[in-house]
Amino acid sequence: MNRKLVGALAVAGVAVLVMTGCAASAPKADSGPVTITYTNFISDGANVPNLTKIVTAFEKANPKITVNVKTIPYSGYATAQQTDLAAGTASDVFDIDGHSNYESLQANGQLAELGGVDSKVYNSGLLDTYQTAGKQYALPTSFSDVVLYYNKDLFDAAGVSYPTSSWTWADETAAAKKITDQAKGIWGDHQPVTYNEYYKALVQNGASFLSKDGKKTAFDTSAGLAAAKWLVDKSGTTMPTIADGQGTADFDTNLFAAGKLAMLHTGTWVFGNFAKVPFNWDIAVEPGNTQSASAVFSNGIGVYAKSKHIAAAEKWAIYMSSSTEEVNVRLDSGWELPTISDSAKLATYLSKGAPANRQAVFDAATKIAVSPSLGANSQAIQDAMTAALIEAQAGRETVQQALDSAKAKIDPLLAG
Repeated sequence: MNRKLVGALAVAGVAVLVMTGCAASAPKADSGPVTITYTNFISDGANVPNLTKIVTAFEKANPKITVNVKTIPYSGYATAQQTDLAAGTASDVFDIDGHSNYESLQANGQLAELGGVDSKVYNSGLLDTYQTAGKQYALPTSFSDVVLYYNKDLFDAAGVSYPTSSWTWADETAAAKKITDQAKGIWGDHQPVTYNEYYKALVQNGASFLSKDGKKTAFDTSAGLAAAKWLVDKSGTTMPTIADGQGTADFDTNLFAAGKLAMLHTGTWVFGNFAKVPFNWDIAVEPGNTQSASAVFSNGIGVYAKSKHIAAAEKWAIYMSSSTEEVNVRLDSGWELPTISDSAKLATYLSKGAPANRQAVFDAATKIAVSPSLGANSQAIQDAMTAALIEAQAGRETVQQALDSAKAKIDPLLAG
């Protein structure tokens, strides 16, 4: 998965879509053998053989359908896709790089509505990410997310109970304060002070980064201020300061691995960093304030609206996102995580070893803080928000002044 933090399975047959809103009818199947094309970036590199296994199994189960695969490096995928779509020559099925790209494709009428999806097969939060007005226009194929890591030994030494799925910000703060011992270099918490963490904290506090029409910022509220303070006020109290090195590359994971950090907000992709640490650790779903909401990064798959073989293309999209073969290949090879809901089929992953609570990875994906669609000036907006938060963290501005400054810079960028 191409994550932008430093930058989100079953039967191949067709079932009836059961969701909110009007369900599309299953497309009419072709009468004879067909060949469909599938353009992807997810298998680029070491995973080409893994994708080949899935294609071979699909073609064996569907002998009248042949899948021609075109793999494009991630770095060039967006440009290649835009070119094909503009020319009307896009593949029958293609990968979708996360929710923001899905929204753009769907809004531009590039995606066919899918009518043969059994919604019960998928993790509901991930499936909903690729819905518009209750209708399914794409499917999630793989994901990763951000969870709360915690050092059990530090919790035990301080006599503090471990995090649970019912924890709130107040619980996390209380635990962090009890465990923090600056004289010994032990800190209770760490969470990056960035745009990515802020939009998530806003959702966790019942607020939003953007207005409903997406044309201006919406964080200038009491809930928005509280969310910013949740991040900024940790610095120097329960979290190291910028002067201590906070915010530099790998500072947080190194501090946790050294046994000097009780809680760490970061992604599931760093499990391997802590495989040999000399202390006990585990994970939990990140606490929210008014509600739970996690940052989830997923890849999706969609059917081209102009495909001449919608039924065959849909069968492949479903298979590639939910078949038993796809699940097994992913789990056996460590090729990201499948997006199914059946925990029995995920048993090999759930019992793999530390962390013990691997179920939290899937639980976190049921309530997603969807990243806002920021348009053409996305990177500039993210940078402006992060810079403003850091000004507050460094004490050069109050949190309110930082938010006011960010709003003044970001609203014109949203307007184009």
